[in-house]
Amino acid sequence: MTRLNQTITRWQGMGLIATTLLGTGVFIIPQLTLQQAGDSAPWAWIILLLGVLPLAYVFAELGRHYTHAAGPAYFVEKAFGGFSGKVVGLLFLLAVPPGAAAAIIMSFEFIRPIIVLTPEQQLSAELSVFAILFALNLRGLKLSGKIQLVLTLAILAVVCLMLGTLLLSPSEASVSAVAIQNTAISSTAINTTEGILAAIGLAIWSFLGIEAITHLASEFKNVKKDFIPATLGGVTLVGLIFIGCTYLSMLAPNHELAMVGAFELLLGDSGRWIIGPLGLICGIATINVYFASLSRLGWSFSQEGILPSALQKVNQHNIPTVSLLTFILLSACMLIVSYSYELEFPVLAHWVNGAFVLIYTASMLAAWRLLSTRHRPVIALGLAVCCLFIYSLGNAMLYAIVLCLLISLGLMLQKRWQVRFQGA
Repeated sequence: MTRLNQTITRWQGMGLIATTLLGTGVFIIPQLTLQQAGDSAPWAWIILLLGVLPLAYVFAELGRHYTHAAGPAYFVEKAFGGFSGKVVGLLFLLAVPPGAAAAIIMSFEFIRPIIVLTPEQQLSAELSVFAILFALNLRGLKLSGKIQLVLTLAILAVVCLMLGTLLLSPSEASVSAVAIQNTAISSTAINTTEGILAAIGLAIWSFLGIEAITHLASEFKNVKKDFIPATLGGVTLVGLIFIGCTYLSMLAPNHELAMVGAFELLLGDSGRWIIGPLGLICGIATINVYFASLSRLGWSFSQEGILPSALQKVNQHNIPTVSLLTFILLSACMLIVSYSYELEFPVLAHWVNGAFVLIYTASMLAAWRLLSTRHRPVIALGLAVCCLFIYSLGNAMLYAIVLCLLISLGLMLQKRWQVRFQGA
């Protein structure tokens, strides 16, 4: 396969991978893990980071040897055939709508310190954002990678400023120690082990997208030398940032948005006006990228005959409008369902996490067949990590399993129908 734009160095790759993984969750997920595990939450993040590293290594090796835009679906297809690849591809496709609903709910948490909305007002505002993103995408308008990078760097700057202030201020360090104790008292975890497992099950959300590194391999100047270090370095950087934010959240564990409370404790009363808008804008930008990518993936699947041919329709700007509208409507339906049944962000996040854990498990199994035997110890470790994730998610895995079974059944019925139609 011809490799184009071979411009990425090791350090640029590390930053790019960190940017891909680091989202708005850095301001919220740490606080939610505190609610699950109390003062043991940092250990949950450490265990999660150690578990994600072998997964990232295997994905990096797959990316080096089997570079393809379809990522995990392509790996599984190469290892187990077209049917399995289609199941994985559709599982990813259908996991994103609840993910988009969860992301918009999380994004609107950032305005709570600024303005209070009723549930009905918030739902209307969130649906309005979906409608605006649909209108923007009709002309192919989306935030560029440069703007997304600027937003991510702004998040990093805020986090580093807060951590630096905490480390350099002895008085705040003492406040931190007291807050950590208070967090342990207010923890809702039944015991340390259950709390850590629950926190891991939720925190998986923060590393969704590690499979995206497989798409970057062909862009490296020296892929064999730099790709693995860049991947592991970028993932480690993201993990350390989340661990740092967990400690920062311990400063104000009972604040409606702990990072805002910590900012105001360390740097003054402007936290809500800095973290709030930044988190909201980054969240919407991320969702915009989701929709733009989903519309094209749905369009591609329709061309292959996997999805209805109606999704192939494009407008004058060559944007797959029907596919775009379909997945935005699916996401809107998931959002409405979440409000109707009072499903909070953690519930939706667990559903999405379960789907991606299945995708990662299938990818590890594919790697066992595709990669050389010298990689099998780390692949086995990756499979063990997937088992840990499955155990930590518990009943939340039922959504992903049922979805996978329905996709398989639908593909089998589709194949039978095509055979009968061709025979007629």
